[in-house]
Amino acid sequence: MVYHNGIAILEHGDDFPDPRQGPTDDPVAIGFELTPDLMLNGYGKGLFAWSDNPVTWWSPDPRAIIDLDAFHVSRRLARKIKAHPFSVTVDLAFDQVVYRCSLPRRGGEATWISETFRRAFQELHAMGHAHSVECWQDDQLVGGVFGVAINGFFSAESMFHTATDASKIALFYLIELLRRAGFQLFDIQVLTPHTESLGGREISRNEYLGRLQRALAVEPSALSPTNKKWARFLFDNPLSRQS
Repeated sequence: MVYHNGIAILEHGDDFPDPRQGPTDDPVAIGFELTPDLMLNGYGKGLFAWSDNPVTWWSPDPRAIIDLDAFHVSRRLARKIKAHPFSVTVDLAFDQVVYRCSLPRRGGEATWISETFRRAFQELHAMGHAHSVECWQDDQLVGGVFGVAINGFFSAESMFHTATDASKIALFYLIELLRRAGFQLFDIQVLTPHTESLGGREISRNEYLGRLQRALAVEPSALSPTNKKWARFLFDNPLSRQS
C-alpha cells in the first residue's frame, strides 16, 4: 500500500489501514471506487466515506456519537411528539429520503450525497443494511432520516425536513427504534451545534473503535416494521422508556 503525507492511497483489492495510525483531521485513506461491500468494510473498521471523486475515507479524532439513552428531547419537542403531528413509517420511502437529503440546502449549498452515494445506499438498503424513518403530513413526505446498520452499530448519514421539527421527530423515532431493538452504538461522525443540542457528544477515536467492536458483536432485533403490534406500541407511546 502506498502512502502520501500519511494518507493511504488505495488500489483495487487493498484493505483499509488501521485508523489508529491515521490522521485525526484529514482522510485516513483515498481510493477510487465506492461499493456497498467497501462501505460495509470501512464502517466495520471505523471509517466512513465522505466524497467520491476521489473517495476519501475518514476516521476523525474525536468522533461524535449520540448515546441511545441520552437523546435530548426538549419540553417543546416532547409536546409536539405527544401531539402526533406526523404519520411515522419505517423503510417505506427509503429512496425518496435519500434523494431529498441529497438536494442542495438553502442558499444552494450542495450536499455530499452524489449519485454514486445514492446508488450505494440503495444497494445497502436492498441488502438490509440501510434504513430510513419517514414523517408524513397529508400524505406528503415532510421529513426523514436514514443510515447504515451493521449488527448493533448504526451510522446516521443524513436527514431533511420541509415541515418544522419533522427531521427531529424522525430522528427521535429512529433512536427509539434502535434502543428498543438492542443497538449499542449510534455514530454521527462529526459534532455540530445542532446535533450537540440533541445529545450528541465527542469521544476519542480509541474509545470509539472499542465501542464499535463491541457493537458489531451484538445481534439486535430486526428493524423491520413487520411486527405491527410492536410498531403500534412504539408509535402510540413515543416517550415511553419501557421496552
